[in-house]
Amino acid sequence: MALFEKRPILTSGAPAYTIGTRRTILVIALGNPESKYRDTRHNVGFKVIDEFAKINDFPNWVSKKDLMADLSMQDLGESRVILAKPDTYMNNSGEAGRAIQRFYRIYNPQTLAVYDELAIPFGQIRTRAGGSDAGHNGVKSLIQHLGDDFGRVRIGVGNAESSSRDSADFVLAKFTKEEQGSLPKILREAAALITEYIFGGQLPHDTRTVV
Repeated sequence: MALFEKRPILTSGAPAYTIGTRRTILVIALGNPESKYRDTRHNVGFKVIDEFAKINDFPNWVSKKDLMADLSMQDLGESRVILAKPDTYMNNSGEAGRAIQRFYRIYNPQTLAVYDELAIPFGQIRTRAGGSDAGHNGVKSLIQHLGDDFGRVRIGVGNAESSSRDSADFVLAKFTKEEQGSLPKILREAAALITEYIFGGQLPHDTRTVV
C-alpha cells in the first residue's frame, strides 16, 4: 500500500493527501476548568471523558497552553485517540478545538464533542453527527471555529425544574442527590458510546435511556 493515500473531498477542509493509514480521533469534552465548576451539570462532558480515560488507562492529563487544553492520548485498536478538555471556559471552546485540530491535522469527521444538553432529560444520551447548537454556547463556539459537521455525544441534564429556572443558573448548579446516585451509570454508558465510535468508525443518530 502506498505511503500517501488519496482522500475524498471533505466539506471540513481536509487536505487532498494524508500520510499513512492510521486514523487520529479527537474527543473534545466541553466544560469549565475551575474546581468550583467540577460537579455542575455544565461540566458533565468533562466527567464523561475522565471516566473514558480511566476505563481505558489513558496517561495523566498534560496541560498544553499553546493548544489551550489539557490533553491525554494513546492508541486504541488501529486509531490514535486524543482526549481534550479545553481551558478556555465553555463559551470559547471552539478556540481550543480549532488549535488542536490544526496542530494534529484532524478534521470534523474524526472529531467527537461530548457535552451537556438542557433540552434532553436527565438519564438520556443522544448521539448524532452535525446539527445546530441548540442554544449551547460551547457548541456555538465549536461551530463558529470548526463548522457544524462534527460528531456529538449529548448528555441530558434537564429535569422537572429546568423549565422554570434560568437556564444559566440551572446548568451551573450541581446535580441533585438523586441524580448524583444515577450519574456513574450514565458516565459509563457515555464512555461505552465513545468506545463504539472509535472501534466502529461511525456515530449513529441514536437515543439511549440509561435511567
